[in-house]
Amino acid sequence: MQTFTDISLLSRNTFGIDQKCAELWVYQNVADATQVALDDKLRSMPYLLVGGGSNLLLTRDFPGIVITPEKRFDVKVERESADDVVIRCWAGTTFDDVVAYAVEQGWYGMENLSLIPGECGASAVQNIGAYGAEAKDILVDVEAVELATGKHVVIKAEDCNYSYRQSRFKHEWKDKYVILTVSYRLSKTFTPDLDYGNIRAELERCGIDAATLTAHQLRQVIVDIRRAKLPDPEVMGNAGSFFMNPVVDEATFERLKAEHSDLRYFEMGEGRYKIPAGWMIDQCGWKGKSLGRAGVHDKQALVLVNRGGAKGEDVVALMHAVQASVRERFGLELHPEVNVI
Repeated sequence: MQTFTDISLLSRNTFGIDQKCAELWVYQNVADATQVALDDKLRSMPYLLVGGGSNLLLTRDFPGIVITPEKRFDVKVERESADDVVIRCWAGTTFDDVVAYAVEQGWYGMENLSLIPGECGASAVQNIGAYGAEAKDILVDVEAVELATGKHVVIKAEDCNYSYRQSRFKHEWKDKYVILTVSYRLSKTFTPDLDYGNIRAELERCGIDAATLTAHQLRQVIVDIRRAKLPDPEVMGNAGSFFMNPVVDEATFERLKAEHSDLRYFEMGEGRYKIPAGWMIDQCGWKGKSLGRAGVHDKQALVLVNRGGAKGEDVVALMHAVQASVRERFGLELHPEVNVI
């Protein structure tokens, strides 16, 4: 295991915030993860589990131990049949690299998740999603080490209580497991999901016939859509979608619809509706606006950005201002998708 002391986390968070941690531990295998769990320092110092840092906002130096998997591409076929394949991916593997690899291999089901930042370990914690697809749709299990005991466990997806951007790893299991690998089940039959957002419109614009669409084409369209509206963290620091889209009941939905004739929404079934947070933020006039060096992206209001030299507290101040505006206009509370430290 690699260990470092008093080290900057600038390269380990996509917001580009330069804060330090007292110690950084980089685990490379199950033996390292077990060593982490059994180290007495975990009983006396605070610790933070971090993946690629694409869902992290640092507001201060962290006075404890940051634990993170080694960054490497590590994908193995666990089992395969004529119809599908289960692949096991190292926690520190970049998720989008797995999507690209799967498409090349003729394994399908990840295409709509193209270009989501972060690593495979985080996909299991966050239940990442985009364009009508979520990690839970393909996730089989999570291999981990329990920090309290050092026990090596495999947790089935059905035991993780996955829902929209939620899992037990974010609640009662928060900071309880060092994730080693995540396995996904992918189909050998390409069945595209085109009915979310502007996918069909983009296909038409590109002159691509949905009837003859390939997985390579769908992945490229998703990548192009995301690149057109989302800033590159290498150019402008950000953590992707900053807020979760509120999910409301029937009564709240009817109120909103009566008050806002142009209301945007997605039906989720069982009397639940998802209201796009980005649309509400835009309606409140925040798109492209800034508070100091922190701002709301001018093409996608769901994304808060570091315009250069912003501190974590600058982004938090902007977050609170945006939340207050949405609360006042729509009566809804926006909750951050980003982990604020």
